[in-house]
Amino acid sequence: QVQLVESGGGLVQAGGSLRLSCAASGRTFSRYGLGWFRQAPGKEREFVAAINWSTGNTYYADSVKGRFTISRDNAKNTVYLQMNSLKPEDTAVYYCAADQYYSGSREGRYGYWGQGTQVTVSS
Repeated sequence: QVQLVESGGGLVQAGGSLRLSCAASGRTFSRYGLGWFRQAPGKEREFVAAINWSTGNTYYADSVKGRFTISRDNAKNTVYLQMNSLKPEDTAVYYCAADQYYSGSREGRYGYWGQGTQVTVSS
C-alpha cells in the first residue's frame, strides 16, 4: 500500500511563493509516476504537474508552465511543487497522486491519493 502525505499549503499574497511537499511511503518508487492536482471551490479537480520518478521527465498544465516546478528527492521519497508568481486563481486544495506506471495528466489513471493541502492566494 502507498501512503501520500501533503504539506506546505497556506495563505500567501498574489505574486508570492509556496512549496508543497508530498512524502511517499509504502513502496519503492523507482518506477512510479507522481502528480499534483488541484480542486478549486465549485470546480472539478484538474491536473497541475507530474513527474516520472525514474526518468525525471516532467509535465505541466499550460496554466502553470513557467511558474510551477515539480521535482523529487529520491533519498527522502518526496516530491515537491515549487509555486512562484502565485495568482488568486491558483487558490485550491492541492492533491498529490501516485501510480506504479503512469505519470501523465489523467486523473483516473492514478491509484493513490493524498488527503490534500489548502493553498489560498489573496489579491
